[in-house]
This record gives sequence, C-alpha cells and structure tokens, in this order.
Amino acid sequence: MIHAEISVYPMGTGNTSASFYIAKAIESIQKIDGIRYEINPMGTILESDNIDKIYDAAKSMMEVVHNLGVNRVEVILKVDSRKDKEKKMEEKLESVKKFLK
Repeated sequence: MIHAEISVYPMGTGNTSASFYIAKAIESIQKIDGIRYEINPMGTILESDNIDKIYDAAKSMMEVVHNLGVNRVEVILKVDSRKDKEKKMEEKLESVKKFLK
C-alpha cells in the first residue's frame, strides 16, 4: 500500500487564504479510480496501491490550481510505500493511538 501526503501552495494570489484553491485541487481528484484521500489542516493524505495514481493525483491538483490563473504553484509530496503489510490509513492511525495515554 502506498500513502502520500501532499500539500499544494498557490503563490502570488494576493491573498493569504489558500482554501479556495485547495478545495478545487481536492475536487479534481475525487473521481480518480483507485485512490482514497483524507484532508487535514496541513495537507491531504492520498492512499493507493499504485504509485502512478498518486502521481496522477498530484499532477491533477497542481494543474487545476494553475488553470485557476495561478502562475506559480508549490507542491510538496511525501511518499510512504510499504510492501510487507497492506495497511489502510485508518489502521496506521490506530497503530499510533494504542500507545497514547
């Protein structure tokens, strides 16, 4: 299973808020087969068993922000690829939470 964290930063918009652009970026990946996502305050977690789906999502998110008139978009993509176990993102969270007091 492959998990990735993606953060998209539109630059030069003249506004400190990025939520509109991020929402449009997330909308662009909602119908990509073979990918799950979960948003959080600092980025979006992507999940797939195919790295190409992760890259397709990242490309789509970047392009949609460009298509909204943003000339510069910074994308940070962090990938965790694991072959020994098939763990969903919720299971990874539970693995950590069991150690919390």
